[in-house]
Amino acid sequence: MARKSFLIRIDEKLFQDIESWAQQEMRSVNGQIEYLLRQACARYKGRDGGQSGVLKVDAVHEAELLD
Repeated sequence: MARKSFLIRIDEKLFQDIESWAQQEMRSVNGQIEYLLRQACARYKGRDGGQSGVLKVDAVHEAELLD
């Protein structure tokens, strides 16, 4: 699989949280972000039993509340 490189700007606190989580999962930060993006895309496409292309609004609001 070909890989595409790109830059991402995120909040420093979010980066620290992802970095800590990645260490616990024995992944690099890049690997953790890729893992999370793959999970999100799978959910978006409906592979987790949901409707294809539909995001769960409650999950989006929960993420906003955690900030």
